[in-house]
Amino acid sequence: MISKEDIESVDPRELMRKTYGDRYLWLIVIALTMISCLTIYSSTGTLAYKYNKSNEHYLIQQLAFVFVGLGLMYVAHLVHYKFYSRFAQLLLFLTIPLLLYTLIFGSHVNDASRWIRIPLIGLSFQTSDLAKLALIMYSARMLSKKQEVIKDFKKAFIPIMWPVVVVCLLIVPANLSTAAILFMTSMVLLFIGRINMKHLAAMAGVGIMALVLFILVAKMVGFKGRIETWENRIKSFSSKDKTEVPFQVQQANIALVKGGTLGVGPGNSTQRNFLPHPYSDFIYAVIVEEYGLFGALLIVVLYLFFLFRCIRIFIKCPGAFGAFLAVGLGFALTIQAFMHMAVNVHLMPVTGVTLPFISMGGTSLIFTSLATGIILSVSKNVEQLEGDRVLAELEAEAAAKAVVDSTEEQAAQPAIA
Repeated sequence: MISKEDIESVDPRELMRKTYGDRYLWLIVIALTMISCLTIYSSTGTLAYKYNKSNEHYLIQQLAFVFVGLGLMYVAHLVHYKFYSRFAQLLLFLTIPLLLYTLIFGSHVNDASRWIRIPLIGLSFQTSDLAKLALIMYSARMLSKKQEVIKDFKKAFIPIMWPVVVVCLLIVPANLSTAAILFMTSMVLLFIGRINMKHLAAMAGVGIMALVLFILVAKMVGFKGRIETWENRIKSFSSKDKTEVPFQVQQANIALVKGGTLGVGPGNSTQRNFLPHPYSDFIYAVIVEEYGLFGALLIVVLYLFFLFRCIRIFIKCPGAFGAFLAVGLGFALTIQAFMHMAVNVHLMPVTGVTLPFISMGGTSLIFTSLATGIILSVSKNVEQLEGDRVLAELEAEAAAKAVVDSTEEQAAQPAIA
């Protein structure tokens, strides 16, 4: 029984605070961005020397993107998550032509066409980042709409799966690792969405065969692209000959050994001077060297806690779209993070996957922030519903108490008379 004191102790401001989404997600993001700024300031020495700039230049640049990202995350979480359901279809149909354009006319770096330049402002971004966001939003929308026929191959599996296939096929030639992350995330999301397991297993097999066929046909027609790079990385990873270990992996291993338990201390990394891209692709190795096993485990715990909070939102969300949206975006970010860390500790072949919220990069941070803002939008709605339910219960208890008190007063009046 809720007492009158309990009702009076309810602070409306406390209920309003819950409208800002999961506070633990906010704290995780802030912690990761703080680690990012510290590590980027430490690891950009060679980059600063190369372009005749200072470490402070790159720190300020990263701080600017952090504030922009946090601002966009705040705005995105204020929008009701159901808006993203209506927006998902338009965004996906915009993304597919952009991916095709990037593949043909995009900026080429290391035989890969991943970037396009935005006119007027001159900012470049990877269309695969936009595709990741668009595809997960669209998949969540379709899963929520097809729940009544979710086991049907024609009515559910094909309409949900064709965008996944098209988007991944357009990303694969230039960025196999991102396509793999997106495909794995989609498979996890479809599994959570109760898609028939036989259909998922068949799709996974078809995906592997399609990749092998693509490589064989490309080699037959003389199209090299990134195929030689993939082959060399897989061969060097699986080879027992230590002389075939790639240079960046050797330097990352040295960083891990130097880090030990407590690390060499902030700003004292030496491998940052030898590692290719120590501020992005191999930033986790720099973190381990400077902060040791403690820092390495802290990063792992933060990403696992991030995923845990997303799963918690998924469980509590009453709407199917919001639930699938939160868990899908949460898995996408976490899978990317663990793939990056696996590469840095030589558990996977080398890829160009960055560490979300930590690696240096403007548009990547912005899209990651937008994704987190959408998760927070779902969380905010869940907490609002919980707050409304608690308030309704308190009001009902108060009304019942008032009726009981009134009845007791009426019953006591004849006795007084």
